Amino acid sequence: MIHIELNKRQEKIIQIVKNNGPITGEKIAEKLNLTRATLRPDLAILTMAGYLDARPRVGYFYTGKSSTQLLSASIKKFKVKDFQSIPVVIHEDISAYDAICTMFLEDVGTLFVTNQDNHLVGVCSRKDLLRASMGNQEIHNLPVHVFMSRMPNISVCVQDDLLIYAANLLIDKQIDSLPVVQKAGDHYEVTGRITKTTITRAFVSLIEDE
Repeated sequence: MIHIELNKRQEKIIQIVKNNGPITGEKIAEKLNLTRATLRPDLAILTMAGYLDARPRVGYFYTGKSSTQLLSASIKKFKVKDFQSIPVVIHEDISAYDAICTMFLEDVGTLFVTNQDNHLVGVCSRKDLLRASMGNQEIHNLPVHVFMSRMPNISVCVQDDLLIYAANLLIDKQIDSLPVVQKAGDHYEVTGRITKTTITRAFVSLIEDE
């Protein structure tokens, strides 16, 4: 489905097909006092965009889908791999202080924590670091693995998951970011991330037809 801004003639074509379909291209042209050749580009655009469908020897008919429904159908086809960004990964033994510095320098809200084998073992959020820094503990000596969220209590997604699945996870779990992972035996390796910003970017790119 292609998201387009309809012109007045295209809106008239949709209305004619809605009221009279199935209807041939020649009949549509007659109702608009235009030639079939003149209408061909408009009919092609409306068919590709999903507003109309066409069947040989039958003609055009209205799909019954609004712009909102067509937009929704496109969103449901997006996959994680098309929108994932580079993850920011830290080692489980670094200090809370170093984690705070990394989060600030990388301008992210979530750090993914791995062990010496590069397996995902935890996630460290802004809230986790805030709790660590508010206690009476020395953050220069407090390792991340003490206060991070641990596997298997971490939500993840894979590259072939639908983006809408990842979006629902973000909402349901009330988190800001998901690690995109791939299997490594019984463990996961981090290959990307999906964030609330990712979801916003997907909506914007669809609306702008990028």
